[in-house]
Amino acid sequence: MINSTPRRFAVPIVDVSPYVLGGDPADRARVSQEIDDACREVGFIQIVGHGVAADTLDGLASAMDDFFSLKADVKRAYQADPSVNRGYAPPRSESLSLSLGIESSTRMNDFFEAFNVGAGASDFPGLDLPDTDYPENLWPVEVETFRSRVQSYVDEAARVARTLTTIFADALGLPGGYFDAFTDHSIDVLRMNNYALPEGLVVGDGDLLGMGEHTDYGIVTVLWADQVAGLQVLGADSVWHDVSPADGALLVNLGDLMARWTNERWMSTLHRVKPPVVDGTVRRRRSAAFFHDGNVDAIIATLPTCIDEETPMRYEPITVEQHIRAKLAGSRAGRSNTSATREAARVLAAQDA
Repeated sequence: MINSTPRRFAVPIVDVSPYVLGGDPADRARVSQEIDDACREVGFIQIVGHGVAADTLDGLASAMDDFFSLKADVKRAYQADPSVNRGYAPPRSESLSLSLGIESSTRMNDFFEAFNVGAGASDFPGLDLPDTDYPENLWPVEVETFRSRVQSYVDEAARVARTLTTIFADALGLPGGYFDAFTDHSIDVLRMNNYALPEGLVVGDGDLLGMGEHTDYGIVTVLWADQVAGLQVLGADSVWHDVSPADGALLVNLGDLMARWTNERWMSTLHRVKPPVVDGTVRRRRSAAFFHDGNVDAIIATLPTCIDEETPMRYEPITVEQHIRAKLAGSRAGRSNTSATREAARVLAAQDA
């Protein structure tokens, strides 16, 4: 008799220390299989054994607290043009759902504030990279040691992201170092988020969003987050499920480019953030997402090993630059992205479920 009971949704916890500390081949094979299973079934993973020190995480959190506690006019001085993925983004200045081409009931309604830093052209001397894709950072001078505290975490998050692409290559049966040629001058961005409703505020129901439904744009995202309700992941059952990191864990999810590479063997996971409201009152919530998006000039074409008669190629080749710019034009500039039809269909199906 076939058991038709739906599998309970859960975000798997994977200990990646055999790749961080140099484990034996059997341990690494076990980890790569666990990652493959998680990427096929959920697309969100909790990783432990990542090697990021608690002091580094505490330094990131304190830097965020120090910046977001500044007065609004001071923070707004670091607001860049919407086409530049750097600096400060105030509440209600973005709508992540537009990156999927989904019109919100109220445009630019995402009620979070953010501060972005990332890899600049000066980090890759000799490559003559475009400033539009590799802009320099805006470091707030009002916050002492902000840059050093944030940069310490950026360095560690970049290491974790590259550890993950090493695991991905093994999980997909690719040669070691396969992804290196696509990521040696990767567009890497750290987005520090603060859900900016005043703590303790009593709120009612409505269309207020912490962050609208979206997929991440690039290869892989490494997420540090508070253990506060808000983050939701769309499961295979077309239901939104609450997700909170385990003690000491970093959350990992796949982006659109990895879904393209694998022909949706691995999915870019749809997620959103509801306002962190418990029993009708707002609770403070923070997160920091490190986006590992690949080289601006890399061409992402479906892996031949992920194409067969049952799963023909679903995506045409695209450059990282083309893909990222279309996504950012939706979320930050308010222009609906018309190329994300497959992801948008999944969101709309969930809304009707």
